[in-house]
Amino acid sequence: MKHLIFIAILALAACREEASVVPDPIPMTKEALGHYCQMNIADHGGPKGQIHLAGQLQPLFFAQARDVIAYLKTPEREAEITAVYVSDMGAALSWRYPGENNWIAADQAIYVIGAGVAGGMGAPEIVPFADHDGARAFIATYGGRAVTFEQIPADAALGPVDLDQLLETPA
Repeated sequence: MKHLIFIAILALAACREEASVVPDPIPMTKEALGHYCQMNIADHGGPKGQIHLAGQLQPLFFAQARDVIAYLKTPEREAEITAVYVSDMGAALSWRYPGENNWIAADQAIYVIGAGVAGGMGAPEIVPFADHDGARAFIATYGGRAVTFEQIPADAALGPVDLDQLLETPA
């Protein structure tokens, strides 16, 4: 009997350990398709994102960091989220080339909102940085304000988009 209890405890511990494993980010490739747009995200500038779901080998990729926030702030999700990553635009070569491997955990990023810059799909972008210095430099050029992940207002990602509004695309 003691042997069966020990096996049960080991099995339970293994399940808990397995459930707490956070997957690493996947490099962005030319084949990565945006979850919402189903377009090759590498063909569009600006920060990208990826969300890992329990039970799925490949993450959901997003053409804009704004789309990641929108996905997270909508209640229509059923799968457990195991990790969320966004592009560190402070490490990006340029707006056009946000990088294939410069992912940072979304909850650790500093975001610039309200800068009036267009993301990869033309909507106002929420721009992630690994540190305050990168965010401050971006704000000095494009405006906006720095916030943490928890401080991003829902309307920054879920608010209506005025397609007639001219947004700047950073260099």
